[in-house]
Amino acid sequence: MDPTTEVILDALKRASEAHGVHEKELGRTDPDWPQWYAQHMTRTLSEDGYRLSGPRIP
Repeated sequence: MDPTTEVILDALKRASEAHGVHEKELGRTDPDWPQWYAQHMTRTLSEDGYRLSGPRIP
């Protein structure tokens, strides 16, 4: 498996687990989950030492 795919898969698994906990604590489905999920993924990858940037402009 490509190393980048491994990193993203690991982060997605952890985010999925955290999202389940988040919704369980709310006691309902969270309609704003895309925003929450994006913030969680950014934080997770940052904590792992990764840095995401915008698209490369030629």
